[in-house]
Order: sequence, then structure tokens, then C-alpha cells
Amino acid sequence: MNSVALVTGGSRGIGRATAILLAQQGYAVGVNYLNNKTAAQSVVDEIQQAGGKAIALQADIADETQVVAMFKRLGEELGTITALVNNAGILFQQTTIENLSAERINKVLSTNLTGYFLCCREAVKIMSHRHGGKGGTIVNVSSAAARLGAPGEYVDYAASKGAVDTLTTGLALEVAAYGIRVNCVRPGLIYTEMHASGGEPGRVDRVKANLPMQRGGQPEEVAQAIYWLLSDSSSYVTGSFLDLAGGR
Repeated sequence: MNSVALVTGGSRGIGRATAILLAQQGYAVGVNYLNNKTAAQSVVDEIQQAGGKAIALQADIADETQVVAMFKRLGEELGTITALVNNAGILFQQTTIENLSAERINKVLSTNLTGYFLCCREAVKIMSHRHGGKGGTIVNVSSAAARLGAPGEYVDYAASKGAVDTLTTGLALEVAAYGIRVNCVRPGLIYTEMHASGGEPGRVDRVKANLPMQRGGQPEEVAQAIYWLLSDSSSYVTGSFLDLAGGR
């Protein structure tokens, strides 16, 4: 069976590193992106130049119709999905809870949680033995913030990731008998563009001295963990969490 992966939020950071690594390991990769077509296409180009197979897939994962259309196109152009990496996520300016609006909270939840649910739903429909599928693997990208709460920075983001942890546990148990494994990685302070969205591009360097390992992590380090959880090397692992946070 051909290995076909969908990586949401695949145009930058952890998603980009994961898409490139999976292609190196023989997966055909759908690189999902929201707005930055140029960045997504550069990932696709890099994969194709190395002899791999990839396509860019524009979709807002918070939008049900767009998610369904994305899975349809992935199937038509690359084949039956065997691996889903739920990685797309958003956060907004660092702030305290007094300054959070319902609009901001709902935006964070609609992408970081509803979007994960929708992608899991579509993947399960295709992968599950119940539906005649051949099985598959799902890795959700959560965050160390799910455990730590991100006080004074973005409790809304942390709460969305706490919900992703619960989704991982529940879904893993729900589909374990139907050929699907569901696991989760919880990155800590990783050098990605996401910190700029929180208003502090240099955040990792500011706090790395407080970490037990005294350094931030690289997207490639997270990608390696995601690949292991997708691969047959972790064939008896489901409902598990891998913390990549330098001991934090």
C-alpha cells in the first residue's frame, strides 16, 4: 500500500519539517496551508526536487466544507490517505484573561480544536476497517502549554491544546479496534515563526535558560518524533503522548 500523508499547517515550522521528512521516508505528502501559497509551494518544490511526491492543498481547517474538499482532492491526486498529521494551529498576542474576547477564544478553538476534529473525522471515514478502509495513523500536535496553562501569555491557546489531548485519548480508544492508531506530540519551546504571532519572535531565546536542557528545540526534532509515531516502529503504541520540551 502506498503511504500517503496529509500534514496540516505544512508550509512552515514543525509542519514543514514533518512534510519534508515524510517525503524522504517515501510518503506522498499533501501540504496543507491557509494563506501562504508561496511557502507551501516551496515545501512542495523541495520535496519534488529530491524525487518525492507532494501537492499543496489550500484549506481553512476550521471550515467543514473546505476540509471535506481537501480530503477529496488528496485522494484524487495522491491516493488513499494512510497518515494524518494535525499540526495547523493559531495563537494571538500574549495577554491575560481579562483581555480575552469571545471572538478571539472562538477563533482559536475553531482552528486548534474543531479543525483537528474535522480532519480526524474525514481520515477515520477513509482509514477505518468499519468503512472498508485499510487502517492508518494519526498524530495530533498539541503543546507543552496543555500541561502548563500558558499563564499571562495565551491561556486560550493552552486550553485548546488541552482539548486536543482529550481528543487524542478518546479517539485512540474509539478506533483502536478498527486499524487506526492515534497519538500525540507535545512540543515545548521550538524555534518556529509561531512566536511572532504571540508578539514575541525572540521568545525561545528569552526563556531557554529556564529549561532543564538550556536550549530551545528545532522543528526537525519534533518531526522525527511524529515520523516514529506514524511508522511501523511504533506499531503497538496508541493513545500515547510524547513530550518534546527539553524537560520542561
